[in-house]
Amino acid sequence: MAYITLRDVQLAFGGPALLDGANFNLERGERVCLIGRNGEGKSTLLKLIEGSLLPDRGEIALQNGITISMLAQDVPMDSGKVADIVAEGAGEAAQVLKEYHEASDACVLGDMEACDRMGNLQHKLDLLDGWALETKVNSILSKMGLDPEADLADLSGGRKRRVLLARALLTQPDVLLLDEPTNHLDVESIEWLEKFLLDQNNLTLLFISHDRAFVDSIATRIVELDRGILRSYEGNYSRYLDLKAQQMEAEEKQNALFDKRLAEEEAWIRQGIKARRTRNEGRVRALKDLREQSKARRSQQGKVSMSTQEANRSGKLVFDIEHLRVAFGDNAPIIKDFSALVLRGDRIGLVGDNGVGKTTLVKAILGELEHGGSVKTGTQLEVAYFDQLRNALDLEKSVMANVSEGSDFVDVNGGRRHIYSYLQDFLFSPERARTPVKALSGGERNRILLAKLLLKPSNLIVMDEPTNDLDMVTLELLEEMLSDYKGTLLLISHDRAFMDNVVTSTWVFDGKGNIDEYIGGYQDYLEQRPDQKVVDQKSDVKKAITKAEAAAAPVDAPAKKVKLSYKDQRALEQLPAEMEALEKEQAEINELLADGSLFVSDADRAMTLSTRLAEIDDLLMEKLERWEALETLSKG
Repeated sequence: MAYITLRDVQLAFGGPALLDGANFNLERGERVCLIGRNGEGKSTLLKLIEGSLLPDRGEIALQNGITISMLAQDVPMDSGKVADIVAEGAGEAAQVLKEYHEASDACVLGDMEACDRMGNLQHKLDLLDGWALETKVNSILSKMGLDPEADLADLSGGRKRRVLLARALLTQPDVLLLDEPTNHLDVESIEWLEKFLLDQNNLTLLFISHDRAFVDSIATRIVELDRGILRSYEGNYSRYLDLKAQQMEAEEKQNALFDKRLAEEEAWIRQGIKARRTRNEGRVRALKDLREQSKARRSQQGKVSMSTQEANRSGKLVFDIEHLRVAFGDNAPIIKDFSALVLRGDRIGLVGDNGVGKTTLVKAILGELEHGGSVKTGTQLEVAYFDQLRNALDLEKSVMANVSEGSDFVDVNGGRRHIYSYLQDFLFSPERARTPVKALSGGERNRILLAKLLLKPSNLIVMDEPTNDLDMVTLELLEEMLSDYKGTLLLISHDRAFMDNVVTSTWVFDGKGNIDEYIGGYQDYLEQRPDQKVVDQKSDVKKAITKAEAAAAPVDAPAKKVKLSYKDQRALEQLPAEMEALEKEQAEINELLADGSLFVSDADRAMTLSTRLAEIDDLLMEKLERWEALETLSKG
């Protein structure tokens, strides 16, 4: 039996159903990622499974005896000792143990009533195995590298996440529910979390995430919540995209056929008296059914439509930064000595742990912070700034008021558009556009900021964590827009896939005030970083030593020259031509698939060609290894 089973689950809060006859199974050992557009109901589904919400209809069945823990999306701002907060994960046992210690302290001071309570509490602790709780807490804190005496309020966002994860794992649950576990984490914390989760044997995961690199690393299956229905896709996120594209194409064809049939029947009913004859009553009833189906059909939520309004080109030089230094008071400088040249068209990613000075550097470059050294700014710069802390939004005002600043119209690329029309490009209906910002989700607030930002003509965009809370479809559209942007980009982000797809160079902060520049995105930095080169050099030295030792070893007898057989000789002669043919076929397929149009016009052929590309890679490797082996033998 599956750990968790959903059968025909229905849930709505006044509008369209968040879950509309949803079915789902979670098997032991699976790591399932739940994805979907903002507002589709993903967090609601986790709450249903956890038990804090009940469905309107349907059944949620759990295997007898399984335990479930949930790591919520929001990081608490409360203070408190880390060990106490983690112990709360034990539920009743933690509360009883706390009461026992309080009674014990009171008993020592002469409170006889407290002494009497200790006996009852001790009995409860025996039943709940509460005496082992302290050992369990210390063990898991040690495993996660956390100080039990630290105050939660003093920890970084990443450390707070670790504390909450420790609390969720304290009772060794069978199923762990994670809601956006990577939000607001730096790259180092995300990579730690990936490794930690993969190291947990037999832990079953159901998690929500928009971090594509994290999903590809962790997930064994993708489940999408789309218009109230759960659909399952085996494999990673890349495989999901291929399958989803095929499914959407099939759905569009099916809807087109349905709409054509409905239009034909509507034309027939308007012909007059013939349509009301008794012998046509069945056809009339069928038309009524078609109309009902058309009303009930839920269209896919639209995509955000975004484009930049580019100002006049800036000068070729954007920033000339020399020996920039930033310090606060008598503390050690957060940025020691940084020099760089930023030219028009550069797209630069800033990478580092939380608190190392990424936002500080951006503000210093823009002249918003005092600093040492010099920053020469190029000519005709028009800056659009996407603020991590959302300071550009007035929470009490409506979406419309925040974006248009009181006007009913906005200027978009030289033309006037009504604010409602413009906001629909960012998936805000007129009703939602009148909603106060404080009532919106994190993803919706990010879309407001994008709508506001993109109204401003610019040739320099500065973005501080723009990807938090955005769904994957909107992320990919934002990537596409930034990739096509002709101006300059400074981007702070912990989303590795987003960085790899957008930036042309990376500034990496080491946390000690130093900043190094690397060509390319995050993966390029990983390959170029000094510690990786040291590992490669050590490996090369080890290989050289091994080779030298082998050469110095005594030789018992000269190696006998091996003569190739006729078959091997023929293979040696034919392999270069075979490899050349494969490389030619590879180039032709790459050209066919390059612009992606084939996936729309002939999805089956495109998938076949994609599979063939993978086969060619394997064949080329096999033939190359075979050729090298035969070449070596032929030379003796």
